[in-house]
Amino acid sequence: MDCRPGCGACCIAPSISTLDKPAGQACVHLTPDYRCTLFGSSRRPFCCSGLRPSAEMCGANREQALAWLTHLEQATSP
Repeated sequence: MDCRPGCGACCIAPSISTLDKPAGQACVHLTPDYRCTLFGSSRRPFCCSGLRPSAEMCGANREQALAWLTHLEQATSP
Protein backbone atom coordinates (compact mmCIF):
# COMPACT_ATOMS: atom_id res chain seq x y z
CA MET A 1 0.00 0.00 0.00
CA ASP A 2 1.21 3.51 -0.80
CA CYS A 3 0.62 6.65 1.25
CA ARG A 4 -2.64 8.42 0.50
CA PRO A 5 -2.01 11.85 -1.05
CA GLY A 6 -3.29 14.68 1.12
CA CYS A 7 -3.40 12.63 4.32
CA GLY A 8 -0.51 13.37 6.70
CA ALA A 9 -2.20 11.57 9.60
CA CYS A 10 1.05 9.88 10.63
CA CYS A 11 2.67 13.34 10.77
CA ILE A 12 -0.05 14.72 13.06
CA ALA A 13 -1.54 12.12 15.42
CA PRO A 14 1.53 10.45 16.97
CA SER A 15 4.24 12.05 19.02
CA ILE A 16 7.69 12.03 17.41
CA SER A 17 10.24 12.31 20.20
CA THR A 18 13.26 12.73 17.91
CA LEU A 19 11.63 15.91 16.57
CA ASP A 20 10.17 17.02 19.93
CA LYS A 21 6.74 16.82 18.28
CA PRO A 22 3.81 16.28 20.63
CA ALA A 23 0.89 14.06 19.67
CA GLY A 24 -1.95 15.82 17.88
CA GLN A 25 0.18 18.62 16.43
CA ALA A 26 1.40 18.78 12.86
CA CYS A 27 5.10 18.12 12.37
CA VAL A 28 7.06 21.24 11.38
CA HIS A 29 8.16 19.34 8.26
CA LEU A 30 4.58 18.80 7.06
CA THR A 31 3.53 21.13 4.24
CA PRO A 32 0.05 22.68 3.93
CA ASP A 33 -0.86 19.99 1.37
CA TYR A 34 0.21 17.28 3.87
CA ARG A 35 3.56 16.30 2.34
CA CYS A 36 6.73 15.64 4.30
CA THR A 37 9.65 17.90 3.36
CA LEU A 38 12.04 15.28 4.77
CA PHE A 39 10.65 12.39 2.70
CA GLY A 40 13.57 10.61 1.04
CA SER A 41 16.11 12.58 3.09
CA SER A 42 18.69 11.06 5.42
CA ARG A 43 17.49 13.62 8.01
CA ARG A 44 14.10 11.91 8.21
CA PRO A 45 13.79 10.12 11.57
CA PHE A 46 13.77 6.32 11.51
CA CYS A 47 10.39 6.24 13.26
CA CYS A 48 9.01 8.04 10.21
CA SER A 49 10.91 6.25 7.45
CA GLY A 50 10.25 2.88 9.08
CA LEU A 51 6.50 3.42 9.21
CA ARG A 52 4.68 1.71 6.36
CA PRO A 53 1.07 2.42 5.39
CA SER A 54 -1.42 -0.39 5.89
CA ALA A 55 -5.15 -0.82 5.44
CA GLU A 56 -5.58 -1.12 9.22
CA MET A 57 -3.65 2.07 10.01
CA CYS A 58 -4.81 4.19 7.09
CA GLY A 59 -8.44 3.11 6.90
CA ALA A 60 -10.59 4.29 4.02
CA ASN A 61 -9.80 7.99 4.41
CA ARG A 62 -7.74 10.60 6.26
CA GLU A 63 -10.24 10.90 9.13
CA GLN A 64 -10.10 7.16 9.82
CA ALA A 65 -6.30 7.25 9.75
CA LEU A 66 -6.23 10.15 12.23
CA ALA A 67 -8.69 8.36 14.53
CA TRP A 68 -6.76 5.07 14.48
CA LEU A 69 -3.37 6.71 15.06
CA THR A 70 -4.77 8.95 17.81
CA HIS A 71 -6.24 5.90 19.55
CA LEU A 72 -2.93 4.03 19.23
CA GLU A 73 -0.98 7.03 20.58
CA GLN A 74 -3.31 7.30 23.59
CA ALA A 75 -3.17 3.55 24.24
CA THR A 76 0.62 3.51 24.25
CA SER A 77 1.45 6.81 25.97
CA PRO A 78 2.98 6.59 29.46
